Amino acid sequence: MPDAPSPPSAIEHLVPERLAAGPVDLTILVPALNEAVTVGEFVDWCHEGLRRAGVSGQILIVDSSTDETPQIVLRHGGEVLRVPRRGLGRAYIDALPYLRGQWIVMGDADLTYDFRELAPFVAEFRRGTEFVMGSRFSGGIEAGAMPGLHRYFGTPLTTWILNRIYGSRYTDIHCGMRGITAAALARLDLRSQSWEYASEMVLKAARLNLRRAEVPVKFYKDRQGRVSHHRRQGWLSPWIAGWLNLKVMLVYSPDSFLLLPGWILFIGGLLISVVLSFGPRTVGGIGFNLYWMLFGVTSATLGYSCVQIGIIARIVHGLRLGVVASAQRLLSYNRGMLLSAVGAALGLLLVGILVWRYIEGGLKLAALSYPAILGLMLIILSFQTFGFTLLLEMLSRVVGRRDA
Repeated sequence: MPDAPSPPSAIEHLVPERLAAGPVDLTILVPALNEAVTVGEFVDWCHEGLRRAGVSGQILIVDSSTDETPQIVLRHGGEVLRVPRRGLGRAYIDALPYLRGQWIVMGDADLTYDFRELAPFVAEFRRGTEFVMGSRFSGGIEAGAMPGLHRYFGTPLTTWILNRIYGSRYTDIHCGMRGITAAALARLDLRSQSWEYASEMVLKAARLNLRRAEVPVKFYKDRQGRVSHHRRQGWLSPWIAGWLNLKVMLVYSPDSFLLLPGWILFIGGLLISVVLSFGPRTVGGIGFNLYWMLFGVTSATLGYSCVQIGIIARIVHGLRLGVVASAQRLLSYNRGMLLSAVGAALGLLLVGILVWRYIEGGLKLAALSYPAILGLMLIILSFQTFGFTLLLEMLSRVVGRRDA
């Protein structure tokens, strides 16, 4: 291999001489990009951490460097998986077929996380924990290791958002040092290709109810001569990473914040619209008229859309076992088509009465027709039901092939 290699066009697995192959207790899985300054000492830390924890191990560095990082790793007794430069999340996905450990600890090769301290992760694995999250806030952060904006605003805020959405109790969702069993990693089916893989892993672990725990980890500042990847890519890089992580939290969890509000809006709006379809009402001195009915129609249609998006999200992401079957039982193809036809027919009837009166009155309306507004809502909801029924049928085929 040349002294200054370019990123490979295909995956290459490089192993040091006299490496004992076969299953091990723990795989240390770490991506690296031009980490020649620190990677040699990092691999030494990993060997020491494995000895201290009393486990057999595999040190696998996923690399797409243009410096001497891969040669240094091999000299220090680590394996190298050379991959095309396609993103941090993709590096982990590429490594899956090469993992030999029943437990996996991930992190960075820049000496900011202390891989000499693997024992707490191993202890949790031995207790049956499936996902072990490191926490810098409980372990310790060296002065200058984390910018104040990240430490006091960005990380606490996004951690709070994820905990609210998923009902979890993480303290540091952006900690780069984390552990997971090989079986649980396969269940997560990670898809993110870039920085957002970290949030995808954390939120899927919560959504799938993996047995989870946190352990304290130490976080050190960059060694002299090394510049972090965020700083290499400019001041905007942390903001982009935060935005991508927030996107993943929202994309994988619309059911968490849409289903309940959706049902409330839909049922409440439907009741308001049906009651007022008989004309204005006064309750306790409060008048309910056309504007309230329009509010009810808007609430019902928006709420129904929220419910549909939430159900579709659960089906697509497969994070709720049995959701496809439950949705099909609730709204089978025959039932959905029947509801759509009946609702549309009733809506057209109510609107048709208005049209007949309009024509009969010489293209003029003598009075406002509340039933016609209800008819318009029924037509909209019926079409939504028709489209949702078709989507469920299509998704059942796609998800069925995916899970086969």
